[in-house]
Amino acid sequence: MNIKIIGVGKLKEKYFKDGIAEYAKRLGRFTKFQIVEVPDEKAPESLSSSEMETVKQKEGERILSKIKDKEYVFALAIEGKERSSEEFSKELTQLATYGHSDITFVIGGSLGLDAAVMKRSNAQISFGRFTLPHQLMRLVLTEQIYRAFMINEGSPYHK
Repeated sequence: MNIKIIGVGKLKEKYFKDGIAEYAKRLGRFTKFQIVEVPDEKAPESLSSSEMETVKQKEGERILSKIKDKEYVFALAIEGKERSSEEFSKELTQLATYGHSDITFVIGGSLGLDAAVMKRSNAQISFGRFTLPHQLMRLVLTEQIYRAFMINEGSPYHK
């Protein structure tokens, strides 16, 4: 299995990088794991709704350029389906069992994901109704992917 996270913007905070690196290292025994960063679109603080759509569209094009046809894509979105860690673990196992060995997760920028990215996604996943910084979301997602593998292994890590 190959797992990829596509994130908008550069991760600057060392503590996020360190946490992600730790889980990425642990994931190495289960899967090929990578994080792909695409540049965020520079924009002023106050944007009109059409300017916001333009920013999301440009970021969306960058995201879509990193996704191959065969990849199964999860878009992270507040309106997506919430899953328990056990359900998420089972879903990843089923995807691999039924021929989806390339799984990609997409985390949008501060304005969210463009409609074209949502349309390309096979499923939407939500980590609840909280708004979280997209940098923190990378760490949380990486940990949950690791947790999913540990659940499948029957490891006490999950308890």
